[in-house]
Amino acid sequence: MPDPIPGARLLFSNDATVAQLNHGSFGMVPITVQRAQQRFRDEMEANPHRFFSVGLEERVAHVRRHLAAFVGADPEGTALVDNATTGTSIVLSSIPFGTGEEIITTDHGYGAVDLAVDETCRRTGAVHRVAQVPMDAEDTTVTAAVLGAITPRTRLVIVDRVTAATARLFPARRIVEAVRAAAGDRIAVHVDAAHGPGIVDDPVSELGADFWVGNLHKWAYAPRGTALLSVAPAWRARIRPLVLSWSTEAGFPANLEWVGAHDYTPWLAAPTGLFVLRSLGVDAVRRHNAALAEHGQHVVAAAIGAEVPAPTGLPMTLVPLPPGVAADLTSAVTLRRRISDELGAEVALAAWHGRGYLRLSAQVYNRVEDFQRLAEGLPKLLR
Repeated sequence: MPDPIPGARLLFSNDATVAQLNHGSFGMVPITVQRAQQRFRDEMEANPHRFFSVGLEERVAHVRRHLAAFVGADPEGTALVDNATTGTSIVLSSIPFGTGEEIITTDHGYGAVDLAVDETCRRTGAVHRVAQVPMDAEDTTVTAAVLGAITPRTRLVIVDRVTAATARLFPARRIVEAVRAAAGDRIAVHVDAAHGPGIVDDPVSELGADFWVGNLHKWAYAPRGTALLSVAPAWRARIRPLVLSWSTEAGFPANLEWVGAHDYTPWLAAPTGLFVLRSLGVDAVRRHNAALAEHGQHVVAAAIGAEVPAPTGLPMTLVPLPPGVAADLTSAVTLRRRISDELGAEVALAAWHGRGYLRLSAQVYNRVEDFQRLAEGLPKLLR
């Protein structure tokens, strides 16, 4: 059980009467970051014309360079976008898929990404193929499963860095290398690192992927609506925005970043979030959160008699629920709401291949008591 990081709880404004165990979904913005964003809002509302017309492009470019350096990406090949799902949709809309060409994902992929892939397939005639990866698969098995799904018609592979539903760390770099060895540049690879920034330390420029997208509002303390899309040089001229604006002809990254009267205050305040994270110590926060998540996993699993999956070193962990409990989306949502209303705890629930899983997140504002509260009340809800 990790020792608390001194003073960390005081940095957040979350309701102390609620066990906040779902940081992975929406994050929690530190008070100093909230205040920084509010100052930018005040500036914007004091004189909107000047805010949008004088110097905003340079300010956003400065933020982009700062955030890109944090994730090890080329700032000239990186654009600020609203979230990882938006970035993935931009990638899908920028590739001219032909009828019968294939997009490969895994069965651990994020649901909204699957929806975007399916819509792309309906629009273009492409085919969505899903690589089946066992829950407890090792890196070599994950890589083999992705390679096994590739055919001569495959055009794009989408692979998660950290899976949202199953809280697994996938070997993105190994998969990229394997796809390159098997197909060269014929197949593009997109790394969905929605949960990456702040909890994994692999520079984007070293992955070798064609596309990479990551959120900073989850584990890097940025305001919601802050994400980065990094694009390899060969693809930058082909990137097309989802919404056309006056900057469309300026090319990447301006054609993605400048969309009408967009609210730029989350982006401008994002460096303050990195300042908070660095002040606490990036490695210290990672170690603390991973250790607390693993401890909480054991506490809750013991309470309901569940087997504990192997540790992942992530600040998100899974607890398998009894067979038949939260086995589909509707029942998972119902149980999550009951946990919130009756136990005063916020968690994530996923139904994966007919089995319900409780996903627990740990952040520096959490205490062991948060997990104990859930453990004490959960058994009665599962009867």
